[in-house]
Amino acid sequence: MTDILDELEWRDVLAQTTDVDALRKALSEGPITVYAGFDPTAPSLHVGNLATLLILTRFQRAGHKPIGLVGGATGLIGDPSGRSTERALNTSDVVAEWVRRIRVQVEKFLSFEPGPTAATLVSNLDWTSELSAIDFLRDVGKHFPVNRMLARESVAARLGGDGLSYTEFSYQILQANDYLELFRRHGCTLQLGGSDQWGNITAGVDLIRRVEGGHVHALTGKLITKADGTKFGKTAGGAVWLDAALTSPYAFYQYWLNADDRDVVRFLKVFTFRSREEIEELEKAVAERPFAREAQRALAEDLTTMVHGADELAAVVAASKALFGQGSLDELSASTLEGALAEVPLAKVDALGASLADLMAESGLVESKSAARRAIKEGGAYLNNVKITDEAFAPTSDDLLQGRFLVLRRGKKSIGGVVVG
Repeated sequence: MTDILDELEWRDVLAQTTDVDALRKALSEGPITVYAGFDPTAPSLHVGNLATLLILTRFQRAGHKPIGLVGGATGLIGDPSGRSTERALNTSDVVAEWVRRIRVQVEKFLSFEPGPTAATLVSNLDWTSELSAIDFLRDVGKHFPVNRMLARESVAARLGGDGLSYTEFSYQILQANDYLELFRRHGCTLQLGGSDQWGNITAGVDLIRRVEGGHVHALTGKLITKADGTKFGKTAGGAVWLDAALTSPYAFYQYWLNADDRDVVRFLKVFTFRSREEIEELEKAVAERPFAREAQRALAEDLTTMVHGADELAAVVAASKALFGQGSLDELSASTLEGALAEVPLAKVDALGASLADLMAESGLVESKSAARRAIKEGGAYLNNVKITDEAFAPTSDDLLQGRFLVLRRGKKSIGGVVVG
């Protein structure tokens, strides 16, 4: 059985454990059951959630049994961790739909093949909905000293500002009760999560000790940061989601392809299943041939395949080449074109009629119409990869790709687009 803790330490994802020696001993004695929870606070998981989900996947690959928990109950409440203001509460119908969508995403990363490591997927609404308020207060709440709850970082931070409601204050009790229920129902002895979840997770460890006398474990992964100081998992358009409808496969691929040289090796360790030898070779390539961006390409290809599948990877690679004149734009699907052009300067028009120079300026590809005309005159303007030298040229419907799109290019590297309708 793989020493998963050594693996996590090498990959630089291990942040905290309750007792690393006791956990290592438990892991060495045979398969254990481990869980991670994902709250439906949005209709999709994002790449920050992916870091935790991949740790859970690594435990399964190392011979342990994973449980993916989707917070059908806790999603109705909202975790105050890492927040300075109260969450807006979503309706039960909205949360139920988000639970369904997130379950599908979690399922993609775990194996449910029958056997000792077969994954289980649960919603904490299954047991929380059965609790009456009186049962919750008597059987669970009585084990939580208020002074300890107030001292937790997520609570103390809010009390120093605008405060928090009893609703959010109770979140840690609900999460702790999840661990207790999974301990009872599935023999789960390890909960993992992000480092901001440490207080909630250890509350569950303490609850199991108080109620059942059981000794269980907690493990958190490190917060992912970027070397340039910008927030990991964010773009100008917002979060990088796993749902293709929220972040297109093309945008997802480009996010990883554009990783900073200072970040890419760490991202390879955290987000791929490449071996130490493979990653060390790519690290060497970053040092010796940074212009080739071999590590970034490997990262983008691995993650796009993992999240969206091999067919989508092939489509976005083809789009990346075609946009810069290295392939046929005619072969790209409407969804691939739409996703690709959403990432570049874009003009949205109701109908064609304007000149290419006007469209180049309107899209923001150039700063003015005179600059567009100058680019055309000098031979540096392209429509759908065809050089245009007539300053008065106006595209027609015959030029539209998939009936809606035009790809504009200035020189070799500056891309813009037009979408009609």
